[in-house]
Amino acid sequence: MEKQSKIYIAGHAGMVGSAIMRNLKAKGYTNLIGQTIDELDLTDQQAVAGFFRKERPEYVVLAAAKVGGILANDTYRAQFIYENLMIETNIIHQAYLTGVKKLLFLGSSCIYPRNAPQPLKEEYLLTSELEQTNEPYAIAKIAGIKLCESYYRQYGCNFISVMPTNLFGPNDNYDLEKSHVLPAIIRKMHLSRCLESGDWEGIRKDLDKRPVEGVSGQSAEPEILQVLDKYRITRHASRVTLTLWGTGQVYREFMHVDDMAAACVKILEEVDVSDLVTRSTPPPSSPQMGRGVTTFLNIGTGQDQTIAEIALLVKSIVGFAGNIEWDHAKPDGTFRKLLDVSMMGKLGMAGVLSLEEGIRQVYQAYIS
Repeated sequence: MEKQSKIYIAGHAGMVGSAIMRNLKAKGYTNLIGQTIDELDLTDQQAVAGFFRKERPEYVVLAAAKVGGILANDTYRAQFIYENLMIETNIIHQAYLTGVKKLLFLGSSCIYPRNAPQPLKEEYLLTSELEQTNEPYAIAKIAGIKLCESYYRQYGCNFISVMPTNLFGPNDNYDLEKSHVLPAIIRKMHLSRCLESGDWEGIRKDLDKRPVEGVSGQSAEPEILQVLDKYRITRHASRVTLTLWGTGQVYREFMHVDDMAAACVKILEEVDVSDLVTRSTPPPSSPQMGRGVTTFLNIGTGQDQTIAEIALLVKSIVGFAGNIEWDHAKPDGTFRKLLDVSMMGKLGMAGVLSLEEGIRQVYQAYIS
């Protein structure tokens, strides 16, 4: 890519897209374009076609998606599969029609079968059944991978997919109903600490910025306590208990979004889809009809911890002194999904920020 190449980042306002845009700007790229959801509805085929015909981007980063945690995935199943399929199909097809030089599609580690061997290698895709709680989202992301692969195999398009592990960092979603596990734990732990220390100013400040079910910092104290109790932040005498979903014994891998962005920009600059095909194991078999090829790679740290261990780490960083309990009646999701990042290593990429330091930075940004 040239520094003046026109690069369209779909989802530039989200956590992933904004991190990639920050990285590109820091490296001197000057012709970056993005559209908010109010400016361009990516589920509208005609609108997307008009945008591509007008702007003619040379490179595309497809980071736009409808995302959420276990509760959101399991509750809004139709929306998750429909909206993500439409976004992917519209952008990938228009990238082909307008001659985009390279497209980078952001998938998710949830594409892998729930009982696949650990760590998860790229070749495990579609080898057995998915985790049911997020199956619609996973199927949509698998469709995006296969779209990129198919446009490469039929038309020679330089369309690459990457599968990031669980991400956290600036611009994360802290909605208590729709957020992923780590931002949810960080926010709940913060509110729990404020409650146990009687810091009502901190609680009201938090709820003013991110109201919960219509309850803001301007609400009466009983209303605030009621909504906190609903999300399992409870006070008994002077002791506060935070109850989290599941057993806490499932494993998760986390990567700071800025490390992920650095890897993605390196791929845009240095890696073509043909590089992934030639590096895939076992050797690619694209000439054989019906056989797939590896046109995607995992992006992660190669390290994981249990949710309980992560919760204790957040507890220490936030300074919450109360109890953590686990609601075993709630789903855990996939037991483990540690990514095999050997192909990423072969391409000279690696995460640099430790989980503890990353969470410290995120929490300081959250409370400031």
